[in-house]
Amino acid sequence: MSDLLYSKELLRLAADATGAGRLPAPDGSHAEYNPTCADRTTVDLRIEGDRVAAIAHETKACVLTQASASILGAKLQGSSLDDLQALRGQIVDMLKGSAPPKEPFQAFGVLTEAARFPSRHRCVLLPVDAAIKAFEASQAAKPGGQRSES
Repeated sequence: MSDLLYSKELLRLAADATGAGRLPAPDGSHAEYNPTCADRTTVDLRIEGDRVAAIAHETKACVLTQASASILGAKLQGSSLDDLQALRGQIVDMLKGSAPPKEPFQAFGVLTEAARFPSRHRCVLLPVDAAIKAFEASQAAKPGGQRSES
C-alpha cells in the first residue's frame, strides 16, 4: 500500500476513535462485517425525532474503517437517514474520483487515496452501511414503523 494512503491525518483520525464504545439501550444497532479483510464494526444510534441524537461504534478493523467510523462518531449527530444515505452516495462518488463530501463530512477527504484501491472501498463504507442499517432498525422498532429497503 502507498504511504499516501496512510497519511498522518488519516492515522490521527483512526487513533482518535471518536465515538468508540457502545450506547446503553440504543434505538438502533447494526453490525457489519467485511469477509475480505475481517473488518468488523457495530454502530449504535439513539434517535430523537428523525435525527441522530447520539452515536457510538465498536470497530475492530483496518485504519481506513477506523477513520471512517471516527468521522461518523464526530459528525453524525443531528443527521437524518436521508443525510446518511446521501453521504454514502457522496463517498461512493469520491471513491470513483469525484470531490469528497461537503460539510460536515468533509473529513472523508482524507480517504480519497483509497479510490486507487478498489478492494479497500468496502473498508471506507463499512461504518456508513452499519449506521444506515442501525437507523433503519430504529425505525422498524417504532410502533407502526417500516424498515425501508435500500
